[in-house]
Amino acid sequence: MNTIADTTYRTKFYAATLQQVLRNALIAEKICQVDNSDNKTIKNPYGSQPTATVQAIAGTYSVSAYTTTVSTLTVTDEVTYAEHVYDWEDILSNYDLFANRVEEIGYSVAHAVDVYVLNYLLEAGTGTYTTPVGGFTTASNINVIISNLASKVMGYAETYNGMFLVIENTDVVGFMQAQMTNGFSYADAALNNGFLTTYGGVEIYVARTGTFTDATTDTTSGTQTWTNSGHRMFGVKNMCTYASPRGVLVEEKSVSGAFGKEIAIHALIGAKLWDTKAGLIVDITLA
Repeated sequence: MNTIADTTYRTKFYAATLQQVLRNALIAEKICQVDNSDNKTIKNPYGSQPTATVQAIAGTYSVSAYTTTVSTLTVTDEVTYAEHVYDWEDILSNYDLFANRVEEIGYSVAHAVDVYVLNYLLEAGTGTYTTPVGGFTTASNINVIISNLASKVMGYAETYNGMFLVIENTDVVGFMQAQMTNGFSYADAALNNGFLTTYGGVEIYVARTGTFTDATTDTTSGTQTWTNSGHRMFGVKNMCTYASPRGVLVEEKSVSGAFGKEIAIHALIGAKLWDTKAGLIVDITLA
């Protein structure tokens, strides 16, 4: 009878470092302006919109009143996570466990910031659009949706910053089918290279399912509230600013009574879709 246990065999480790779990793509920094200065508030005043008058030549005019409004970004929330890595865990591990945990926690904080900014931006936008039945998963809808969305922001000077669309991975189905059947060279490129990240002049960013959620001042939204489940986002780039003073901050702390180090990572966060640009962010409801 064979009595050799599995643990008696030699073990080979595949990689030189501890493997990372699957990571979601970070999007917010690609579509927003980022401010890492040490400021709690950023003010952006604007004046009322003047409207010129066309009239028959008379040599006279009327004087109008104007108002000034201050739009303000305030850093209101923080993202935190901490762990303790004991010396014996790091020493007896096959990998640099401490370095891996710092990297993993840093990403976790950065991803939480990303989700926070995307959901804030979608909630703050005043543009609205409802897709045809089937949403993005129906290939025949894609051309209609993209053209309708583009029509909502074209004609403004800001559009030259570039348009973007944030969908979730389940929406890619309709996009890929549309890309592989529309046109010749474009379809060939899609067939050869797979999913293309632009469509009709719109940059497409894919988030994982569950990025757009409903939240009321909880551990994902901090002081914010949003109702974004079943929604997607379209808009013009760089209309929103998010402030994260000094970015993601890492601290290593010695703890009395315990060997090793405590890893504490945090980031401060605040975001603002500037008042004058709110119509350039469109809240898409899936039908």
